[in-house]
Amino acid sequence: SEHMIESVNESVSDVDVALLVVESFGTVTKAELSLIDTFRSLKIPAILVINKIDLLEDKSQLIPRIGQYTELFDFASVIPVSVLNSDGTELILAEIQKFASKGPHFFPDDTLTDQPERVIVAEMIREKMLTFLREEVPHGVAVLIESMKDRETGSGTIVDIQAEIICEKRSHKGIIIGKNGTMLKKIASEARLDIEKFLDSKVNLQCWVKVRDDWRNKESMIHHMGFNN
Repeated sequence: SEHMIESVNESVSDVDVALLVVESFGTVTKAELSLIDTFRSLKIPAILVINKIDLLEDKSQLIPRIGQYTELFDFASVIPVSVLNSDGTELILAEIQKFASKGPHFFPDDTLTDQPERVIVAEMIREKMLTFLREEVPHGVAVLIESMKDRETGSGTIVDIQAEIICEKRSHKGIIIGKNGTMLKKIASEARLDIEKFLDSKVNLQCWVKVRDDWRNKESMIHHMGFNN
């Protein structure tokens, strides 16, 4: 939505270098054009990363694809990669390093993150979904932690977590749940192990899958998930 594009544009206004990540096929999108305009107006250096090159049978197809973007903006560098195969990702870090500079020390050395625990837990569940489902379900899925409470038992503390997995289509819901619920059980089981390590506690994780059409364009839903301007 235009509101989300505006929020992204505002978020890149105070960075050392920006990464524009695009696919190795298709056309330049409205959102990408808007970001490029932001790079230009704010004079932000940007790196063009072209992902999914593993899907190209002929790598020469990259030449016109690169041209689509370099005609619009003078990128500091262009890096074709395959995130799936970890091909080229080290080059991205090396290029970013050229623009990085030391900043103020905001947190103690032993601080893991400044994000709320619920945000980290939700991302752990979503990461397992993307790992196990690969290309079957698009990235238009989200995880909302409905509740996260400590419960004392005879053998110690257990953290009860109720998570809602949100997708945009009924067909996606079926894929996430899997035959007889096997995929959802796999996602929840593997996520629970990571969450237990993160929280240093036993965890009881329950996940539900719900279809919410066009949830990414609903501002109230975005705010409910903790993503604010």
